[in-house]
Amino acid sequence: MRLLLPRGGGGRGLGGLRPLVAAALAVAILAGCGDKAGPKAAKTPTATPTPTPAETRSPAVAKGKARGDLAIGITEQNPNFFWAPGVRQGVAPEFVRWQDDMGRLKPSFYRLVLDWPSLQPEGGKPADLTHPYDGCLRGTPPCAGWAGVKDQLAALASRQKQHKGGWQVLVVITGSPDWAARPASGCERPGTQPRSRAPTASAMGAYRKLVGDVIALGGEVGVKLRYWSAWNEPNHPFFISPQRATCSTSATSLAAVRYAGLVRNLKRALDDAPGDQEYVLGELAGLDRSKTKSTSIREFLGALPTSIVCGSTILSQHGYITGINPVDDAARGAATHKCPKKHVVWMTETGVGAPHAGQDKRTSASSERRACRQLHRRLVRWYDDPRVTAAFQYTFREDDVFRTGLVTTGLERAFPVLREWQAWGGAARPAPTDPPPPRARCARAS
Repeated sequence: MRLLLPRGGGGRGLGGLRPLVAAALAVAILAGCGDKAGPKAAKTPTATPTPTPAETRSPAVAKGKARGDLAIGITEQNPNFFWAPGVRQGVAPEFVRWQDDMGRLKPSFYRLVLDWPSLQPEGGKPADLTHPYDGCLRGTPPCAGWAGVKDQLAALASRQKQHKGGWQVLVVITGSPDWAARPASGCERPGTQPRSRAPTASAMGAYRKLVGDVIALGGEVGVKLRYWSAWNEPNHPFFISPQRATCSTSATSLAAVRYAGLVRNLKRALDDAPGDQEYVLGELAGLDRSKTKSTSIREFLGALPTSIVCGSTILSQHGYITGINPVDDAARGAATHKCPKKHVVWMTETGVGAPHAGQDKRTSASSERRACRQLHRRLVRWYDDPRVTAAFQYTFREDDVFRTGLVTTGLERAFPVLREWQAWGGAARPAPTDPPPPRARCARAS
């Protein structure tokens, strides 16, 4: 189906803006395809860590790690894939058939994307956390609808009961509703929509209330929402526009200022809410070079206030296997602030396939196995890198425009990389400190 709005969702790689735009738009459309307490103690590295049982283990988080540690995460908006089998009746069989496979991923983390425009299209009214979605993929069947954030959290609760210590939630907010967006200004791309502009100062009360309402709903259904990201890909113009007042790379990045304001409001909301929540820095698009309409990882992090950078020890970064490995840029950018504690990196969007608009995924059996082996090598590299503690696959069901999923858009079959992710997160590797799979698991999946 032809889309009338820019497509949105997660930032990729790595070079020119055109590929980034397509990737950046995936989450917004997937989301809308239907109608603190004190600091934690640092983890003590050990030369030969002894894994704890899967039922009681805690996944690697942010407080430092030994070499050899990688937790696995997943992004997938449709809860009909991740209800624990048998919990929700009446789910379409095309989705039920994949629930066991989704469960065998045994992710330590789940990334929940809140598309603010679809949840709160009108100012002055509360966000609708039961907003219905038809569960199609850009209008493409098969479809299985759900009742907004409430169903997503309930499905997560069912998995957390099944997989103790797993499915911890990272919440990411994205997109300004029309009523909340700043007016057009500065160096913008043609066709920029209000959702791409940062929210106004007057909208920040509604932003904080959205955060509080979602935390309260999580409490009702029994899901703890500890980790929060203030905004998706703030260094990319689809998510914060304009990035600069004038179309020159010598102009100061406005995005860092806008993002810092969002983080301050997020922290205020988290501090006001009951429970133990913390913000995660970044969700940065994997841009290794600044351009007139975008901001590189290093420039963006360098421009942030030190209090914002040092207020979290988790730096979330996006980077796909066919592009650069952005870990050096992220770590060095944060290090310019000389924070008392070093950051660790969560790769909160990654995967293989075709993260560029219109790119051919090359879906022959040999190309799929080759991509799977690439993924294996990158995950091993991150496992060995003491700075990286988590990697999140984006997504489970493949978007036919942004093609990096684990199963086909029509849900007919899985790609080989599904088995590779299951090997990293499944029963054979119950703790993030366990050794990587000894070889890539790249047999063609059915």
